[in-house]
Amino acid sequence: MTEGAPPELRRSIGLGRATAIVVGIIIGASIFVQPSAVTGHVQSTGGVILVWLVSGLLTVIGALVVAELSSAWPQTGGVYVFLRNAYSPALGFLWGWAMFWTMHTGIVAAIVMVFARYVGAFVHLSDAGTRAVAIAAVLALSAINYLGVRLAAAVQAAVTLVKVAAIVLIIVVAALLGGPAHAAASATASGVSTAPVSPAALVAALIAGLFAFGGWHMVSYSAEETINPTRTIPRALLLGTFTVTLLYVALNAAYLYVLPISTVSTSTRVAADLAAAVLPGTSAAQWVSALVMLSAFGAANGVILAGPRVYLAMADDGLLFKWFAQVHPVYRTPSRAIVAQAVWACVLIGTNTFRALFTRVVYTEWIFFALLAAALYVLRRRPGYAPAYQLPAYRYLVAVFVVSSATIIITQVATEPAESITGLLLVLSGLPVYFAWTRWTSRHLPSGA
Repeated sequence: MTEGAPPELRRSIGLGRATAIVVGIIIGASIFVQPSAVTGHVQSTGGVILVWLVSGLLTVIGALVVAELSSAWPQTGGVYVFLRNAYSPALGFLWGWAMFWTMHTGIVAAIVMVFARYVGAFVHLSDAGTRAVAIAAVLALSAINYLGVRLAAAVQAAVTLVKVAAIVLIIVVAALLGGPAHAAASATASGVSTAPVSPAALVAALIAGLFAFGGWHMVSYSAEETINPTRTIPRALLLGTFTVTLLYVALNAAYLYVLPISTVSTSTRVAADLAAAVLPGTSAAQWVSALVMLSAFGAANGVILAGPRVYLAMADDGLLFKWFAQVHPVYRTPSRAIVAQAVWACVLIGTNTFRALFTRVVYTEWIFFALLAAALYVLRRRPGYAPAYQLPAYRYLVAVFVVSSATIIITQVATEPAESITGLLLVLSGLPVYFAWTRWTSRHLPSGA
C-alpha cells in the first residue's frame, strides 16, 4: 500500500486456511444432530449412503462451477461478482440484499443459537439466557474477524482441524467398539420397511442432504485476501468438498452401523446416541455435545468472515452506502461491514425473527446457484472470458446441477407454497430498492463518484 492511498485488504489466506474455510463452514451442527432429515425419507442403509454420496457429488459440481468463476474473476465478493459480471448488477444486488437482511445473517443467527442451546447442556439457561449467549458469540466472533483476516482464518483452521479429527475419532471408535451395539441394532432390523423408496421421498432426502452441505461457495468472497486466488480457491473448493463428502458418508455409515435405522430416522442428537450406545455409562455423550458446540462455533466464524466482503464489494460498486466500503487502516478488514452484519444478526436473534425469515428464504439460494451454473453456457462463448481453471465436461455437469437445483426449487414451492412465495417476494423486494438507488445516485452523485 503506497503512502496516502486508502487501506487495502491484506492477502494472508493460503491453501490450508482456504480449505479450512470450506470444510469448517459446511460442517456445522446438523451432521451431528439431525441425519434423520435424510434417513426419515429413505429407510434403508444403502439408500441413505447413496443419498449422502449423491448430495456430496452435486456439491462438488457446484463448487467446481464456482471454482471456474473464481479463477476468471478473483475479486472480493464472490457470488455477487459472478452474478454481476455474468448477468447484471441488478441480479448481484439481489444476492447481496437477500444475504444481508435474511439469508446470510439468518444463517449466522441460526448457527449461534445451536451453539447457545448446547451451552445449555452444561449450564442451565433460560430462553433469554440462550439468546444472550448467542449474541455474545456473534459479538466475540465478529471482534475476532474485525481484528484481522489472518486471526480469523487461523481460528477457522484450528477449529476445523479439531472437529475433523473428532469426526474421524467417532468413525474409528464406532468401527472398533461398535460390534455389540451393531448386533443389538441388527436384531431390530426386521421392523424396518423394505418397500421401494418413492421418487418424492428420494427428492426430499436429497434436498435434506444438500442443505447439510450448505456454505461451500463462501470461500470465494475473500478472493482479494487469498494468496494466488486463481489457483488457491479452486483447489480449496475441490479439496474441501471432497473431504466433507468423504466424512459425511463415513459418519453416516457409522451411525447406521451402531444404531437401528429407526433410531437414526427419529433422533435429534444422533452422534450423542451413537456415543451412548458404544460407550455406555461414560460421559461420551457430553463430549459429543462439546463437539457440536465447537462445530457450530467454527461454522459461525467462517460465515461471519465471508459475508462482509460482499457488502464491501457492493459499496465499492456504488450499490450500497460508501460507509460499508471502509477498510480498517490497521487491521485491513472490512470493519464497518463486519459491525453492520453483527448488529443485524443480533437484532434477528433478540427478536427471534431469524428462523421465520431464514427458512422462507434459504431455498432461493438455489435459484442463484442454478443461474451461476447456467451462465457457463454463455460465458464460454463470451469474448474476454478467460478463466484459469475450466470445469471439464461442463455441458453435462452443468445440466445435472441445473436440473437438481430446479428440482429443489420446484419441490420447495410445491410442498410449502405460501412460505416459498413469501421468501421469494422478500428477495425480489430488493429490485425496486435497486432501481430507486441507482436512479438517485445517477442524479445526485458526481460522475465517477
